[in-house]
Amino acid sequence: MSKEIYMKLELHKKWIDTLGKEGIKLVLDEIDLRNVNLNNKELCEAYLLECNFDNTKLENVDFYVAVLCSSTFKNSKLNKCDFYKANLDYTDFSGAVIREVRFCKSDCFEAVFRNVSFYDCNFINAFFYLSDFSNAELNNIDVSGAAFDETILKGATMKNIIGIEE
Repeated sequence: MSKEIYMKLELHKKWIDTLGKEGIKLVLDEIDLRNVNLNNKELCEAYLLECNFDNTKLENVDFYVAVLCSSTFKNSKLNKCDFYKANLDYTDFSGAVIREVRFCKSDCFEAVFRNVSFYDCNFINAFFYLSDFSNAELNNIDVSGAAFDETILKGATMKNIIGIEE
């Protein structure tokens, strides 16, 4: 299975590099990606629906405009990843440690961030409707323009939050 996924990743890279003229856009549904090395990969505009990233270490993964609905990142470590304009509806990050990750303009409808530790992240203009940040730890986060409509923040701790007054 991993060999097939790596081939699909290469075709997706070609699709990105040629602006869709060659290669094939990556579309995965209900795939276990825990044993796939995605570090430093460009997954821009990929469709990764209900995929399992649990207990993984992801570094420098570009999820720009990717659709990750209902995927799980439980207990994962994410470092310097980019979810700019990504669709993270119903995605579960419970127990993850997230450092220097950009969530700008991402949609996080009913996303789960329970017990997540965030460090130096960017939430500018992100949409967190009905998201769950129970017992999350938010350190050095820019929330300027972000919407936290009906979001659960019970037990969450916040330090050095930028844009909170908005």
